[in-house]
Amino acid sequence: MKTIGLIGGMSWESSAVYYRDLNLGTESRLGGLNSAKLALASVNFAEVTDLQAEERWDDVAVILSDAAQAVERAGADFLMLCTTTFHRVAEQVQEAIDIPVLHLADVVAEACKEHRLESVALIGTTFAMSRTFFTDRIASHGLNVVVPDAADHEWLNTIIYEELVHGKVLDSSRRKVVKLIEDLWDAGAGGVILGCTELELLVKQADVEVPIFPCTTLHVQAALDTALA
Repeated sequence: MKTIGLIGGMSWESSAVYYRDLNLGTESRLGGLNSAKLALASVNFAEVTDLQAEERWDDVAVILSDAAQAVERAGADFLMLCTTTFHRVAEQVQEAIDIPVLHLADVVAEACKEHRLESVALIGTTFAMSRTFFTDRIASHGLNVVVPDAADHEWLNTIIYEELVHGKVLDSSRRKVVKLIEDLWDAGAGGVILGCTELELLVKQADVEVPIFPCTTLHVQAALDTALA
């Protein structure tokens, strides 16, 4: 079994999901008392979020690279960034370490291709939807990626940052996000990527007919495939 490296804290709610699901997945696959071998470094969400707001991405890269190097020294065989938004600096983090980064966009793109999709929609933070660092990486796999209209970005971002990162899961917000997903399907998206870990706390496949691609779940499955190969 390989050791999985994690950079968490963005938010700690999503990191807890990663930790739980990696261990549950290991137990399910191997049985008995088996659990995942993990090395985790958790950063201060407020610090990196403030730097993000000021577009100080080189400083974000330094913080995450330092965390990645610590995880590598702790014996990790590969690295996961437990976030979508901060994949903005994934390439810089990769340059700082000698172990591979299991890039979330690559994992999600492969899952979409397995469903023979040509067009997918991405919902997530305003930053992830309004910038192209993540959608371009997915598109490099031959997929057309669309995002909601700008008018939908603010309320979706509010649900993520003011509710879900604090563990608040509200039915009213679920109905609103489900309606958005259905609208994207009606507009031609063959599936919808839940491009923020916290959104998986809110929306499940049972809530919608359109195929959804939960980033964290897919990331965890890919990590287990790698660790237990």
